Parts: sequence; structure tokens; C-alpha cells
Amino acid sequence: MGRDYHNGQLELQEQFDSTRLAGLLADITTDEISDELARFIEARDMFFLATADEHGRPESSYKGGEPGFVRVVDQHTIVFPVYDGNGMFLSTGNIAVNPHVGLLFVNFTDGTRLRLNGTATIETDDNALALFPGTKMVIRVRAEQVFVNCRRYVHHYELVERSTFVPSETHEPPVPDWKMGPWMEGLLPEGDPATNPGAKVEGATPQF
Repeated sequence: MGRDYHNGQLELQEQFDSTRLAGLLADITTDEISDELARFIEARDMFFLATADEHGRPESSYKGGEPGFVRVVDQHTIVFPVYDGNGMFLSTGNIAVNPHVGLLFVNFTDGTRLRLNGTATIETDDNALALFPGTKMVIRVRAEQVFVNCRRYVHHYELVERSTFVPSETHEPPVPDWKMGPWMEGLLPEGDPATNPGAKVEGATPQF
């Protein structure tokens, strides 16, 4: 499928004499997810998601889960869950009005990274929700541009532990502590686990 550059990109490529290189990279960009790239995606336990609203104003988000929480359905499609958040629905709300998304997957142990741009849809039917325990909705992305990136500027990190807040078939996540403050009274959605007496609570408040 390749990619087309807009005028802003083309002008900078010409200014910095990278037109030939950019042309090659455009030619090797594809809309297919190979078996090798599918294994890379499904081995990740996090990725970064870029969305924009109907006016093009951007939003970036971190998405984390257990390895395999992003699934490759076929050579052109991935799905991933949307777990409980802060109720703002910034990314998913953007998708509802502007389906164009960008995903960045990084293996921080060796620096390999993959970009996937495409068109997203929101699914809330029972079949979709059954794919991922604890999800509120499922995002399905039709890949339009898939390409790997040079790893030279990626810093090396090692996993210490995965978040206890990620739900699974065998694990009921705790309630984040910020939901338990007195200022939350009357604000939480009906049925939120934080409203249950005796709910297990763990720290998730930002530390600055």
C-alpha cells in the first residue's frame, strides 16, 4: 500500500536532502501484518496510542496489559481491550468522531519498534467483550500503514513487574486509591467496584 507524503513532509525532505531515502521507506511501508510482525505485536505488554478529535487536535495514551492483550486477527486487523480508566474517554471518544489512529509498539530490551497506522472502530457487543476479561469495549483497527523503525535512540529497560490492575480470567484487580477519596462521593459510575464495601485498594495516584 505504501504511503503518500503531504506538502509539509515533502518540503522538509527536500530541504534536508532526504527525498530519496523517504521514497524508499514509503515504498516498503505496507498494509499487511506479516507472521513475524504479528508475533512481535502479540508479545508486547504495552503500546502507545495516538488519536485526534474531529478538529485534528491530538491525544496520546499509554495502553498496558498482559502479553497478548493486543491480538492480530488477520493480516490487516488487530484488536485490543479498553480497561477501566478515569471516565474521560479521551482516546475512545476521539475514535468515535475520527477513526484515524497511530500505534507504536516498542521492545525495550532490544530497541525494536513497530508503527501501525489505521482506521479504528469501537465494539461493545457481547462477542467482542468476551475476548478480553474485564474490558469495557474493544477497539478493532484496520491496518493501513505498517512499518518498522530504526532502534538507535531507544533506551534499554528491563521489566520489574506487571501492573496488578490488569484484569484476567483468574485475577480481580484492586481498586485504585484515587477512587476512594471523599471528593469522589457521588461521582463514580453506578456499579463501580470502588463502591463495594471491603474492596481491595492499591495505590495508583500519580506521583510527582
